[in-house]
Amino acid sequence: MNKSSLTPPGVSMELHAGNRERLVAALSAHLSASARPLRGVALLKGGEEQNRYCSDHVELFRQESYFAYLFGVLEPGFYGAVDIASGQSILFAPRLSPDYAIWMGVKTLSYFKDRYKVDFVFYVDELAQVLQCQFSANGETPLLFLLYGQNTDSGNYSKAASFEGIEKFDTDLRTLHPILTECRVIKSDMELALIQYANDVSSEAHIEVMRKIKPGMNEYQLESIFIGASSSILHYGHGGAPNDRTLNDGDMALMDMGAEYNFYGSDITCSYPVNGKFNSNQTMVYNAVLKAHNDVISHMQPGVKWIDMHKLAEQRILESLKKENIIQGDIGDMMNRRLGAVFMPHGLGHLLGIDTHDTGGYPEGLEKPKEPGLKSLRTIRELKEGMVITVEPGCYFIDTLLSHAKDDPISSKFFNWEKIEIYKSIGGVRIESNLYVTTQGCKNLTNCPRETWEIEAVMAGAPWHSRDLLSNTTTTENGLPKA
Repeated sequence: MNKSSLTPPGVSMELHAGNRERLVAALSAHLSASARPLRGVALLKGGEEQNRYCSDHVELFRQESYFAYLFGVLEPGFYGAVDIASGQSILFAPRLSPDYAIWMGVKTLSYFKDRYKVDFVFYVDELAQVLQCQFSANGETPLLFLLYGQNTDSGNYSKAASFEGIEKFDTDLRTLHPILTECRVIKSDMELALIQYANDVSSEAHIEVMRKIKPGMNEYQLESIFIGASSSILHYGHGGAPNDRTLNDGDMALMDMGAEYNFYGSDITCSYPVNGKFNSNQTMVYNAVLKAHNDVISHMQPGVKWIDMHKLAEQRILESLKKENIIQGDIGDMMNRRLGAVFMPHGLGHLLGIDTHDTGGYPEGLEKPKEPGLKSLRTIRELKEGMVITVEPGCYFIDTLLSHAKDDPISSKFFNWEKIEIYKSIGGVRIESNLYVTTQGCKNLTNCPRETWEIEAVMAGAPWHSRDLLSNTTTTENGLPKA
């Protein structure tokens, strides 16, 4: 399988028009509640192409996420405006030089109007004049709501739109960001369809890697298989730690990869033995994580606090480790001392959408916890219907964290250090699925083998279909459905 056999859903600009409608409704409600006039224009600047350092090599362009959410524009150098009173939308395209047309071609304004289904399209150098003429009321220039606010995952700030002549307009830097961020948190049906497709393709690609992995392969070979199977954008490996490790017989592979489709992404992690067979220690650790993963999913519904789900995952992992005498003592005491963070130092999951770590994890009024493990949570929100969030518990045997625990006279007594040494060779296990929060629970968008016997069967060549279909499918001797 070189490419996914799945048929991609059609991408309609109605998706982005719907996103603009939700923004207008949310801004109007906020202004009304604040007894402010229902006037003004939300103005955003799209992304710019970047060269590689001082060279003329242009890096692959990906649109700024808020701009993509509202307009779906693929090209760089655009501005976009939405009038709060009328809901009308305007794009401003860069005026490209005749020389650019020779090499790359230049699209017309009418093309962009038809392609992106907006009300008007002008050139960027006309921006001040158009805003002045189009949206002035009673001789007053329109108030510009500019996007400026902090991304709580990166700590970076969005860059407010600026243009020649902006000093003639009143601007508001506080209102737009939190409101537009909250719009992105709840997914529409059309957004969900794209995230589901990204999950379907990524699930297929993960299975393809499972089938082809062999001892002696390098991680970059697996990355290549995944990309070939999904035509994806990866979030796996980086310049400081490229995917260059050789995987040996007896190793556990931890593959955290996801595809993106029309801006919307997936984020899936599978863990399995390189040689296709779990040994007893690998099985124990894997099943500890799987139990945490499954129990969290079974508890998810609107109103549940995410921090409670994180603690539930920690507790389940500690309980499993205690059964194997890897740790000892009272689980409640361990939780109070935050020993779950020794084995799972990261947060349980994150919001997912146009960004892998999607925005909205900490709205105004919520502060990040400071305790070990909990401080790594990308959100502590209550779940809401329409959210898409990852569930990704893990269990790792990390020398640095174990050494700190061993040096602490109180924490150290909870560990069976002889057993710990045995399990260090496993490294770690993580299982990550993408969940959509529904009215009364959640839906798992990810379709990868999860039970150890399922993984072993698939790695040995057995077919894989959705578990939802098993009740209506003829199975083979190993319990998996026939192709």
